[in-house]
Amino acid sequence: MRRNKITIIGAGNVGATAAHWAATRGLGDILLLDVVEGVPQGKALDLLQSGPVDGFSNRITGSNDFADLAGSDVVIITAGLARKPGMSRDDLLAKNVAIVKSCAEQVAKHAPDCVMIVVTNPIDAMVYTAFKVSGFPRERVIGMAGVLDSARYRTFLAEALGVAARDVNAMVMGIHGDNMLPLIRLANVSGVPVTDLLSAEELSAIVLRTQHGGAEIVNHLKTGSAFYTPGLAAVEMAEAVLTDSKRVLPCAAYVEGEFGFSGCFLGVPVVLGDKGVERIIQFKLTAEEQAAMADSEAAVRKQMAATGL
Repeated sequence: MRRNKITIIGAGNVGATAAHWAATRGLGDILLLDVVEGVPQGKALDLLQSGPVDGFSNRITGSNDFADLAGSDVVIITAGLARKPGMSRDDLLAKNVAIVKSCAEQVAKHAPDCVMIVVTNPIDAMVYTAFKVSGFPRERVIGMAGVLDSARYRTFLAEALGVAARDVNAMVMGIHGDNMLPLIRLANVSGVPVTDLLSAEELSAIVLRTQHGGAEIVNHLKTGSAFYTPGLAAVEMAEAVLTDSKRVLPCAAYVEGEFGFSGCFLGVPVVLGDKGVERIIQFKLTAEEQAAMADSEAAVRKQMAATGL
């Protein structure tokens, strides 16, 4: 029986970590692809040798040849420059758009039937770039953002409440940036609204920390940005596609009228299956939430214009 194939473009911290998470979950054969000779080969070999200890038996290889994309079911694009202290995600746009453009061209050429998951920052602009360049239908091009931002949000809520993070249900919508929308109204702990458990001031502080969660890590690291959770978040999405599990996850998806927005990528809850986005789950937003989403859309369109596509 044919095994699934996952290709991760970019063998830096995020890409290599995503490969590790994919291997431990036994999702299929893994190709780590990078333009720097020796780096993907070395990291793939190192990861492969952990199989006897961890118990996985995935085939893991590294390559510098984009032709090896052939046969990929899911391609995760992590290639690009990482943020450093003082940099916004937008500061990366000009340099990373060229990188993602090149990657998307190669994906369309060698793996035309895959589902593409974009992780490179600024995500909302980079997934738009991949969508425009590849010519793929909207359901097969997705940006990783909401899973990561929601994980941060859930972590901060759990810390404040002194409960297990797995029992916190919370979602972040909108742009992957300062205008993101961590939904307070729907956040709960095993069904109990967080608004019954935390004060408005406490919740506002958690929302603000979530919105700047990436920068907090960058400021600690000095020379790079987050990679453990971004890598896992991308694999969580890939697993939903590969297993056709119909998971409902917040992702950057191309909207065509959903929530009143069209023609751009926004973080929204989607159902993920083997063809990618099966549908976007819509629900009624409050006036305040709708205004926040409009701010996200404005920021995304500014990024889109800066790509020149």
